[in-house]
Amino acid sequence: MPDEPPFQNQPGSPSHPYSGLSPDVVLDALESVGLRTDGRLLTLNSYENRVFQVGMDEGPPVIAKFYRPARWSDAAIQEEHDFTRELADREIPVVPPLLLENGASLHRHRDFRFAVYPRQGGRMAEFDHPDTLAWMGRFIARIHAVGALRPYAHRPTLDIAGFGEQSRDFLLAGDWLPADLLPAWKSVVDQALEGVHRCFERAGRYAVLRLHGDCHAGNVLWHDDGREQGPFFVDFDDSRMGPAVQDLWMLLSGDRAAMTRQLGDVLAGYEDFVEFDRRELHLVEALRTLRLIHHAAWLARRWDDPAFPAAFPWFGGAHYWQDRILELREQIALMDEEPLYA
Repeated sequence: MPDEPPFQNQPGSPSHPYSGLSPDVVLDALESVGLRTDGRLLTLNSYENRVFQVGMDEGPPVIAKFYRPARWSDAAIQEEHDFTRELADREIPVVPPLLLENGASLHRHRDFRFAVYPRQGGRMAEFDHPDTLAWMGRFIARIHAVGALRPYAHRPTLDIAGFGEQSRDFLLAGDWLPADLLPAWKSVVDQALEGVHRCFERAGRYAVLRLHGDCHAGNVLWHDDGREQGPFFVDFDDSRMGPAVQDLWMLLSGDRAAMTRQLGDVLAGYEDFVEFDRRELHLVEALRTLRLIHHAAWLARRWDDPAFPAAFPWFGGAHYWQDRILELREQIALMDEEPLYA
């Protein structure tokens, strides 16, 4: 299926994909797979999907994730579930969904598909310590070692067309930009994509494997004591095929000197398990550029969901697009610099 298509309203359908997901529907869905809830329901921070902490009659609460309609096929969701279980079976700290009715992890109730997860505690990871970065590198390498064993059949590959060109074309086809800024944005996004192509050409041929795909601090929970000390990787919803560096560059921040030190710390841990192809360092700023373009298009694609105008009221205004133009100009310059080294 196409990578992250916009939700298409059908005649007579609700105005947005979650209009029918009331608290009663959430609780009924969990009851339908044999879970006895106590009525407590806490909405958790999520925009792409809807995620709830649900109290149980017995035992700790669980996390219920209701997938955005029309985004992934059932087969693509199941691949994500199977990958996380494959990782957990190898004692890699991830959180796979529970196997419930008939041993299944993906369930359907009314018009919604959902999965149920154990609640996983922890704090947000802090990537400003060398030991933390090395620890992250070791576990990401173990994820990649498993991810390289076989490809996804139903999930897309992170590439220039899907993240960059299709995102640009979607924004240009709609009435998303102020008319006076449209020529400047079109010019700079085209230049940015030319720079992305050059970076990929310099990198040459690289391996693609199953990735976490969105490995930033918000998707890592950190434990400081007990046998579960260290990171726990959550939310593989954006998992896809791609280069290994996609799961590494979001751990880096600051100026070039700071990112160089951080990269050295990450790779010191990573290469305890897997050799890293340093040609992929040509892709760091290119992947950052693709993410910036893709994010703007993601907001536009989801604008019919009332959660998005409420959470991102600044989207679409002149100031927003002026910032995006400046951001892309900075990326154009960065992509022409020598890559980071380690």
